[in-house]
Amino acid sequence: MTTPVPFGERLAITFATLGQLCVGIDPHDYLLDAWELPRTAAGVREFGLRVVDAAAGRVGIVKPQVAFFELFGSAGVAALEEVMAAARAAGLLVIADAKRGDIGTSAEAYGRAWLQPGSPLEADAVTLTAYAGVGSLQAVFDLAESTGKGAFVLSATSNPESFTLQSARTVGAPTISGATSTPAATAATSTPAAKAAAAAADYSVAGLVAHDVSTHNRARSGGGSHLGNIGLVLGATKNLLDYSIDRDALAANPMTPVLAPGFGFQGARFSDVHSVFGPLTPGTVVAVSRSVLAAGSASGSGTAGMADAITRQSGELADALAGARS
Repeated sequence: MTTPVPFGERLAITFATLGQLCVGIDPHDYLLDAWELPRTAAGVREFGLRVVDAAAGRVGIVKPQVAFFELFGSAGVAALEEVMAAARAAGLLVIADAKRGDIGTSAEAYGRAWLQPGSPLEADAVTLTAYAGVGSLQAVFDLAESTGKGAFVLSATSNPESFTLQSARTVGAPTISGATSTPAATAATSTPAAKAAAAAADYSVAGLVAHDVSTHNRARSGGGSHLGNIGLVLGATKNLLDYSIDRDALAANPMTPVLAPGFGFQGARFSDVHSVFGPLTPGTVVAVSRSVLAAGSASGSGTAGMADAITRQSGELADALAGARS
């Protein structure tokens, strides 16, 4: 049995060959209307397949927003299965934007649904939420590591409502190993677990998620890929310093990859990538959706118009990243 290529390595290869742009597959009602598609499972299926056709060979990553397919029940999920299978067959990395999270066997089942080879919903990576603690996702991480898959855990998200919770400071915070402590208790002991808990005690919630994910990547790296297999969702509209997120620590080998929403409609520009993510820029997946998905519908150029918009934005991103390096 061959050993699967780690997700971080596959992501790095994609960046090198097709760039860092990721196209969202987000069939909003208004986009279905613009493309004269019905607001049905058949409509989101056709929309998704058009995006795959437009993206294939022009970028290396697509990100279907699962909610827009689940809206139509079992028929919508079947449409999602077909769209993701078509994308993977076209050589695209598929990040299922499902934002799943739970504990124990329920978390494990989510992992198997989205990351198990041969699953009807098989993707290359899935987005996760760690409200129950990053450690609650360990079964998903383990499956990803063993199958060449990846995951992106929500940390500092692009929506404005997130700031109060995600910037809140932790006290006696749990580490990924499950150890807990307080500064006073830690002073009385010198065990590695207690020291780790003390170090975590002054993180923001977003910062603790970032710390625990990067800790996992370092533990599993084995000196291999430059990019870890488990990443973070960090909004491009946010100042990571507001969350005390240590970009340099996250960039240490292996670099923790970043999925960065917030470009285009939400206000972030490609020229912002380096200022927001700094040393994490080489590992950042730059996600766009509405700014390219409407292209071709109004002009009547169809999928070719969307493809042109994707090509143009991929080039603009490459130019912005090259300018930041110079």
